[in-house]
Amino acid sequence: MFKELRDINSRPLPFEFYTASDLWTDEHIAKQMLKYHLNPDIDAASRNREFIADSSEWMINRFELNDCKKVADFGCGPGLYTTAFAQAGAEVTGIDFSANSLGYAREQADSSGLIINYIKTNYLELQTDKRFDLITMIMCDFCALSPAQRMMLIQKFHTLLKSGGSILLDVFSLQAFNDLEEKCVFEPNLMDGFWSADNYYGFMRRFKYETEKVILEKYDIIEETKTRTIYNWLQYFRPEDLQAEFKFCGFSKMELLGSVAGNKYQSKSNEFAVILRK
Repeated sequence: MFKELRDINSRPLPFEFYTASDLWTDEHIAKQMLKYHLNPDIDAASRNREFIADSSEWMINRFELNDCKKVADFGCGPGLYTTAFAQAGAEVTGIDFSANSLGYAREQADSSGLIINYIKTNYLELQTDKRFDLITMIMCDFCALSPAQRMMLIQKFHTLLKSGGSILLDVFSLQAFNDLEEKCVFEPNLMDGFWSADNYYGFMRRFKYETEKVILEKYDIIEETKTRTIYNWLQYFRPEDLQAEFKFCGFSKMELLGSVAGNKYQSKSNEFAVILRK
């Protein structure tokens, strides 16, 4: 037991282990994630319904989405934004590797008479000949990627974006990082059964990496027949750090916003958004 507890409390190197796919490909967890996505009153896997409506309207107006525009939403989940973009007339592609979320998104598109191209893949591996007027990545998805993965994705954005096109994404700020503390939680059926349909014991250990501005929430899920470890990494940014990463890959222009709903940037906010152009 001592060795197991030592391993649970061990601190890996930043992004040393990566298990993000478990949140979307495990059948039970994927169903729990979809519930979070579709809960209209909370900011969990997706933001609350009012924010999604307001931000969708702002994006449609800001980027003049119509039947002449092509949009790609990276990490589209159950299609809460892709549906709005398609209703505005845009040609829309949604990319996600959760079969469960995409199944819901396709059902919603079919019932609304919308044509949306949904692609089930890891967006880091997306291959397409299409070029887009707008690429979106919403709910701070960019923060879950390692530096190498971010570089790979930014280069992909540069290839996929039309001349004069835009990228819109949001990230967690250093204010949010500074507000967090390291912690350890142990509970039977941690997070009310989120991790398994069977009984289990769950440890959550939060590690804070001051130099790299990274947070790890490490979940050890102990069931009767198996033990799993899930690593939930998040990178936190200053605007100038984010700009440097994109500038290195050829994006020379960055506009700073408070959120993907277009409100004004606030330095003390836990999140901010950017519009990037080549």
